[in-house]
Amino acid sequence: MNTSTKPEPKARRRTYLLLGATVVIVAAGALLAWRALLRPLTVEAAPLRTDVREQVFGLGVTAARVQSAVGFKVAGVLAELDADEGDGIRAGQVLARLQSRDVQAQVAVAKAAVLQARENIVKAQADVLSTSASLTNVRRIAQRDARLLDTGVVSREQAQTDEAAVRVASANRAVAQSEVAVAQAALRSAEAQQTFQDATLAQYTLRAPYDGWVVARNLELGSMPNPGQPVFTLVRAHSIWAVGYVDERLAGRVRVGQPAQIVLRSNPGRPLAGHVARIEIQSDSVNEERIVDVAFDHVPADIHLAEQAQVEITTRMLQRAVLVPQTAISGLQGGRGTVWTVEHGRLARRSLDFGPQLLDGAMPVVGGLPAGAAVVAQPVAGLRVGRAARVGGEAAP
Repeated sequence: MNTSTKPEPKARRRTYLLLGATVVIVAAGALLAWRALLRPLTVEAAPLRTDVREQVFGLGVTAARVQSAVGFKVAGVLAELDADEGDGIRAGQVLARLQSRDVQAQVAVAKAAVLQARENIVKAQADVLSTSASLTNVRRIAQRDARLLDTGVVSREQAQTDEAAVRVASANRAVAQSEVAVAQAALRSAEAQQTFQDATLAQYTLRAPYDGWVVARNLELGSMPNPGQPVFTLVRAHSIWAVGYVDERLAGRVRVGQPAQIVLRSNPGRPLAGHVARIEIQSDSVNEERIVDVAFDHVPADIHLAEQAQVEITTRMLQRAVLVPQTAISGLQGGRGTVWTVEHGRLARRSLDFGPQLLDGAMPVVGGLPAGAAVVAQPVAGLRVGRAARVGGEAAP
């Protein structure tokens, strides 16, 4: 019987199937290996930007550098109030007045005294003219009688009388001239008294010392303020700024004069231009923050004091910089870290120098990146030194 040879075709088919499956598996493995190890890897590159601002920020409030509590130098009763809280004011504008009828009467008396003193000068000057004319006349008579004395027409007694008359007229003129000086001195005294009374009356009117705003009105009509008691609290218009609190770890880069932006909480979509006006000498030791005063380049008309504000201070401008997400940097320390790069179509590991972190979290490359190289922005699986790679685009900034 030949029944032992019948199973051979079935065994051969199984062998062929196993061989075919093995070939498929090996081919698939080779394809996967090629895709994983040899196929060029597509990566996103960190973006290159121009005019990059290195900035520090701080939170704070709006405040005024110049704030004044103003009042009268004299006591009295408030008879007039011409300003209220929130009003804008101009230098010299009348804010309030005290009752001043008695002082006004004293001013009127002083003015009358000045007018009287001026009239006295006019009278004294007229007396000088009169005595001068009399002196001229008696001198002319004395000279005539002196010529007639030798002819015997005029006696010696008459000539002596003429000489005495000349002396009297001369003395009268001297007295009149001194009266002019006395009247002029009296006028100066009266004018000084009037100036004093005018100054006293002016103290009964309270005027704005500068352009600004009224922050508070502290008294009402009929009140009797003491000398120096505040009637209004004012702030100077151009002295309003934002007082920002900056982390001491960042504040070392801040300098007076650096440009800044001020973002008010009431209008976050409208940053306002400003500059660092002052760095206060005393820091906040509790919160470890430095106090930086940022002035507005142009104070907005609708400004409010004590409003929350954020200041963003530009400490340096970079003309061009690659901005790398911090998640793409390993071993970042002391401004230096390692990243993946694409150089001549191949992946590489490279240590780069970085500037301070930007407000959006990106790290600007400031050194160590070869020309034409791209920094991998988002590490992906399959990164290997020397592997072929291509840049598929820039990551969103």
